[in-house]
Amino acid sequence: MNHRLLADRPVADQPRENDLYDYSPIVDRAPIRWPGGARVAFYVGLNIEHYRIDRPSTSTFPGTAELTPDPLNYGWRDYGPRVGVWRLIESLDRHRIRASVLLNSDAGERYPQIVEAGRARDWAWLAHGKNNSTFQADMTPDEERAYLTEVVTSIERTTGRRPRGWMGPALTETFRTPELLAELGLSYVLDWTNDDQPYRLNVPGMLSVPYSVELNDIGLFVSKGLTGPDFVQIVKDQLDQLHEDAADSGRVMSLALHPFVIGQPFRHKYLDQALTHIAHHPGVWLTTSDEIAAHYARTATGAAAS
Repeated sequence: MNHRLLADRPVADQPRENDLYDYSPIVDRAPIRWPGGARVAFYVGLNIEHYRIDRPSTSTFPGTAELTPDPLNYGWRDYGPRVGVWRLIESLDRHRIRASVLLNSDAGERYPQIVEAGRARDWAWLAHGKNNSTFQADMTPDEERAYLTEVVTSIERTTGRRPRGWMGPALTETFRTPELLAELGLSYVLDWTNDDQPYRLNVPGMLSVPYSVELNDIGLFVSKGLTGPDFVQIVKDQLDQLHEDAADSGRVMSLALHPFVIGQPFRHKYLDQALTHIAHHPGVWLTTSDEIAAHYARTATGAAAS
């Protein structure tokens, strides 16, 4: 790309404005039409992650979170790739739902059996950083460009498919990230969880696709301490409201899952109950974030790159 990075524009002595996207009230937009007349496009955002053993991270018990190693919390997270994901795959298969995988490149390198299972099921693969212990927030532009190139190249090598989408570890970006991703051929990000519809960013060829920090097993079970029945009711309420909202224009529903959380044995049946409701609900397109982005870019008024 020859245009200047958004982050390199002169900044006056005033608070920085958000120039990545424009304000667009959902009631003023052209209608979105999903395939088959569906009202809601639904995808599972499946987080396949690797955590470094020498850094603190997402924890179930804060009392040991700053220790290295921290067997209690590291082992809890490590349950995901070893056990939890395989239980989760059973539910996805039962309901014929293909995952949209938020893949750390380190996870792709370290857990080839998971990648093999996903390739057999035609999962979508999104870049999710190198691991969930490394953020690019303090990188220089050249460092970030090299980092993103390494991540995307690694995922393409391990999965056999170049990722089209990005979600940063802990949904982190720099002001440069979307433009650098566009240079690498990616076309959408999930980090800006501010909408029920895809929309165009002020970066040529780049979209934002809805993801959720609310309909997210870490937030619901770990942060809020909710129960399995609570989870099922929340999923039902989310879908029913979005379906109602979408009478005139389609909506997106994402369900964010982490195998070390939702893959715990006592939660398994509740995920299955939630997916049963979704899979049998009228007017729902069971799809992937890749397909949502591609359909929107192809059909929505004003969505094409300039």
